[in-house]
Amino acid sequence: MDAPLYCLEGVRKSYDGQAVVNLECLEVGAGEVLTLVGPSGAGKSTLLRLLNFLEPPTAGTVAYRGRCFRDQHVPLAVRREITTVFQRPALLRGSVRRNVAYGLRLRGRRDDRRVEQILAQLGLGDLASARAQRLSGGQMQRVALARALVVRPTVLLLDEPTANLDPYNVALIEDIVRRQNREEGTTVVLVTHNVFQARRLATRVGLMLAGRLIEIGSAPQFFDSPADPRTAAFVRGEMVY
Repeated sequence: MDAPLYCLEGVRKSYDGQAVVNLECLEVGAGEVLTLVGPSGAGKSTLLRLLNFLEPPTAGTVAYRGRCFRDQHVPLAVRREITTVFQRPALLRGSVRRNVAYGLRLRGRRDDRRVEQILAQLGLGDLASARAQRLSGGQMQRVALARALVVRPTVLLLDEPTANLDPYNVALIEDIVRRQNREEGTTVVLVTHNVFQARRLATRVGLMLAGRLIEIGSAPQFFDSPADPRTAAFVRGEMVY
């Protein structure tokens, strides 16, 4: 069996003395789509920040490719393998094309062909010259995703990427994520409240409650024969906290 891409052990993240994430162990395999579900405040978004090394854990270790990184001493080369698309994307002033090319510029690269390819894949070709701040919510989310994908990340972290979007944009973004994983081998960790989306996209699914990972397993096992009654209740659409 291949070594996991991520290995988290004894990870705790606290703010003002209150634990937001408290995980005994979590492994993320290379090339999988891991979906994290659970109610608001469960610690899912904070976990994504730990995976992206945006902040260190209060305790425990986050290992990536077998290396443990403490504090913020994460090599730039490692940081550039990992991209995050947040629920509310912050776009740069200027055109859609400029936003999408931003990550390449930071790396000292210019690849107009790659930029145009990604714009076309996400249905943004006709909007390439449009000002990013004048786009709809769904269009902005697609620009943020295009900006993440243009650099061919090893890991794609998605925080509610289709929340409050119309069915067209939901389907388009899900299809792009699915193809990115299948064709590029990108490891995807997706946070969502939508159990239907988790079922459509996930290789594995984990339920988080109050910062803890209650259950994790393959998508069929998680949805069809959950081991924990709280998981079963969540899958049925009941309120679980």
